[in-house]
Amino acid sequence: MITKQQFLKIAGLAILTIGSSSLFAASGAAAAGNAPAPSADGASVVGKVKFTGQLPQPAKVSMNADPSCAKLHPGPAVSQDFLTGSDNSLGNVIVFISDGLGNRSFDVPTEAVTFEQKGCEYAPHVVAVRANQKLKMVNSDNTTHNIHPLPANNREWNKAEPAGSTMEESFPREEIAIPVKCNVHPWMKSYVAVFKHPYFAVTGKDGSFQLPNLPPGDYTVEAWHEKLGTMTQKITITAGQTKSLDFTFKAH
Repeated sequence: MITKQQFLKIAGLAILTIGSSSLFAASGAAAAGNAPAPSADGASVVGKVKFTGQLPQPAKVSMNADPSCAKLHPGPAVSQDFLTGSDNSLGNVIVFISDGLGNRSFDVPTEAVTFEQKGCEYAPHVVAVRANQKLKMVNSDNTTHNIHPLPANNREWNKAEPAGSTMEESFPREEIAIPVKCNVHPWMKSYVAVFKHPYFAVTGKDGSFQLPNLPPGDYTVEAWHEKLGTMTQKITITAGQTKSLDFTFKAH
């Protein structure tokens, strides 16, 4: 029989799990299925990514080579190099722990991460997965696409994907980040980041991110952007602490 004290302990852990999952889902998103398991002494890093200076105007993209793509965009399509908010916030930035986890190992999520071809664009433009986690590629368009990653530390592959089809692939080794192109539609470009741990997030338009349930310790936190490069900061975080950490990229 469970004592009252044991029941309260179990209930408390359940509340902690639910609360941590909800908070993680609302933060600058990491990929589906990659939230690290909650723990009583888990710490969090939260923050925002911004930029200073003048960013280049998004380049207009012509899809006239494929009328089925062009008709999906009544206005001019633009490149996805820079995703910004009204307060100089910066999206499509990968924020992650680059050092400090030692030789810890983590189970590979069983849930696949979806990478969609929609409107003759990759969505999301920047996607993050775990090493050996399934990347589910969905062609939601009425035209054939091609997915061609160009990795430096993983196997290169090049696959056509007919309209309305789905296929899966994975990358066994960590790499940040792998350029992806479509050989059929040269304007289609994206990046896939592959991690051996679950402590990463990709910022949305508001620039916010959260790295929850970190073990206490000393870490290097890195921010990566496809055009603006990388930035790093070192932190020390204690059990149960929530540490604020912001990055500001300088426009070239």
